Amino acid sequence: MPSLLRFLMFCVLLGGIVFGAMVALDTFVEPTPREMRERIPPDRLPQ
Repeated sequence: MPSLLRFLMFCVLLGGIVFGAMVALDTFVEPTPREMRERIPPDRLPQ
């Protein structure tokens, strides 16, 4: 049973680290908006 608890604690710790990294990315990284262009060939335009 102690090995199961150790494994569960490892999974919880790993999940906490991943969750903390996601929160840090969301907090500190600001995306830069930019204009997006995409060429559409004339044969794909609706008639």
